[in-house]
Amino acid sequence: MIVSDISSVYSVRQLNEGDIPSVVALSSGNGLYYRYCPPFASGESVRADMSALPPGRKLEDKHYLGYFKDGRMIAVLDLIEGYPNADTAFIGFFMVEACVQGAGVGSGMIGDLCRALRGCGFSAVRLGWVKGNPQAERFWHRNGFAETGEEYETERYTVVLAERRLGQ
Repeated sequence: MIVSDISSVYSVRQLNEGDIPSVVALSSGNGLYYRYCPPFASGESVRADMSALPPGRKLEDKHYLGYFKDGRMIAVLDLIEGYPNADTAFIGFFMVEACVQGAGVGSGMIGDLCRALRGCGFSAVRLGWVKGNPQAERFWHRNGFAETGEEYETERYTVVLAERRLGQ
């Protein structure tokens, strides 16, 4: 996958250690997300997320990306290629800066991402949201994701799995 092809509007690049404070700052404006999905982001949790992998995946399958406009980070995406199967990509985390939410920015990013993934041969994108989070559920439904019927429990909440087919 060529990361720079993920967006037709924003500059997108792999994030690194030096970007951690920007990710934490972006996250700080999204209190509703963390009410449903604690704990609140910290430097330590972002550092851990940057290298977290599902079973059977390698670091080269992971893209922890920042979307930038005029040099400012406005979104973060954690994307895993080939999970849970070779034809599927998995969004582990996606967050848009609070000040641009509700204007179609996030939906535009997801639309571009899905087109890019389809162009790379993926047939589906999967993700999960915390059960009961109305903001997340509405956003993902609006962007063509439907519940798979699968859920799993964590220590603090239930995750609803959803998928969007990318068509032919």
